[in-house]
Amino acid sequence: MDGTTRDEPGGWYEIRLNGRLDPRWAAWLDGFELTPGEGGSTVIRGRVPDQAALHGVLQRVRDVGLPIISITQIDFR
Repeated sequence: MDGTTRDEPGGWYEIRLNGRLDPRWAAWLDGFELTPGEGGSTVIRGRVPDQAALHGVLQRVRDVGLPIISITQIDFR
């Protein structure tokens, strides 16, 4: 972990999408890790420094056109 706590801006997030997204999109999504999820979904995980950066990633996800299943702040170790 990078030392970020829930009281500090930013953190690690997991975004689940309904549909498959090729791993080559990782660079376009600020280096988030993309992995296949259950039932044809895609799981995107990564760290953002603050809420503004998170909103930027969410805008890019929106532009891809895959529906969002969930967004979760996670402890990544």
